[in-house]
Amino acid sequence: MSVDDLFPPERLVVARRAAAEAGLDALLIPPGSDLRYLTGYHAHALERLTCLVLPVDGEPTLIVPTLERPAAESSPASGTGVRIVDHPDGVDPYPLVVNALGGPVKVVGLGDRMWAEQVLALRAALPGVTQRLAGGTLRELRVRKTPAEVGALRAAGAAIDAVHTRMGEWLRPGRTEAQVASDIAVAIRETGHASVDFVIVAAGPNAASPHHEPTGRVIEAGDPVVVDIGGTMPSGYCSDSTRTYVAGGRPPSGFVDYYRVLQVAQQAAVAAVQPGVTAEAVDAAARAIITAAGYGAAFLHRTGHGIGLDGHEDPYIVAGNSRPLEPGMTFSIEPGIYLAGRHGARIEDIVVCTPDGVERLNTTHTELAQL
Repeated sequence: MSVDDLFPPERLVVARRAAAEAGLDALLIPPGSDLRYLTGYHAHALERLTCLVLPVDGEPTLIVPTLERPAAESSPASGTGVRIVDHPDGVDPYPLVVNALGGPVKVVGLGDRMWAEQVLALRAALPGVTQRLAGGTLRELRVRKTPAEVGALRAAGAAIDAVHTRMGEWLRPGRTEAQVASDIAVAIRETGHASVDFVIVAAGPNAASPHHEPTGRVIEAGDPVVVDIGGTMPSGYCSDSTRTYVAGGRPPSGFVDYYRVLQVAQQAAVAAVQPGVTAEAVDAAARAIITAAGYGAAFLHRTGHGIGLDGHEDPYIVAGNSRPLEPGMTFSIEPGIYLAGRHGARIEDIVVCTPDGVERLNTTHTELAQL
């Protein structure tokens, strides 16, 4: 896939049209995934202003610090038709935003994660202009991935799968969670990721904590170990996959039985994915099986989250989300069972809703791996 496939110039046209339909006169987008989605520019969030000014009528302008101009010009942004304007240190950049808007505006949409100091500076530079969040408009564009984006996520899935297939090299009794996590982080980069976003290695009773941070706890024979790992590829698209292992020895009494319940529930949720099925119905497909087996209270979180240029984004696979799934939506399916003070398990795949159903973007097996 080419950069133009992932960050096509027409995306700015679509965003401009969507902003107009939302009643906005312009979008003002700071560094982050929205800016990368619109221009391909992976900008640093600094105290110096970087902002895409996208009027619904007018020329798109990317305002950057002077010292960041070479990076902006060498990014895919230069091929999208945006005008790049820079500001040197010591010069107020906010008049550049006013000039780039090209005329009077009444309502602007600000990137959801714009720093408060920049929001207030824009309020001062644009007195009387209503500020609204741009996120709702951009989320609707980002929630359905293009074939190129799905391809980037498929590559990310293969890269993180390659790390899981090597787990036997590192995960064994006598080593600490932190030691294993350190080895995994190295391997994530070795498989082609540009950055390591998270490494969860949770052994024994720590496996009952879904977001456990690796510690100096020594892994014991027979410990269930939840390994949840992910990173960002050079494309900007993210990986995320969880498998549960037994580190040598015999697993605790009852663990294999509830792991099988979890596996059936995860498979049922994956199978439930198809266009028109609601996000909450997929959550219910997993939750009903776990609840029927008596572990409903031990399933502590939603079944899944969207993924793309952010590790967590729409759609969220959770009770109360009645949005129907559509082709191109990508998200995790990751039910878990967590028995406080004892142990736990989680299985996670990234999937994409296709016109005919579902495709798993993580393809390693989900059987309990006893190392």
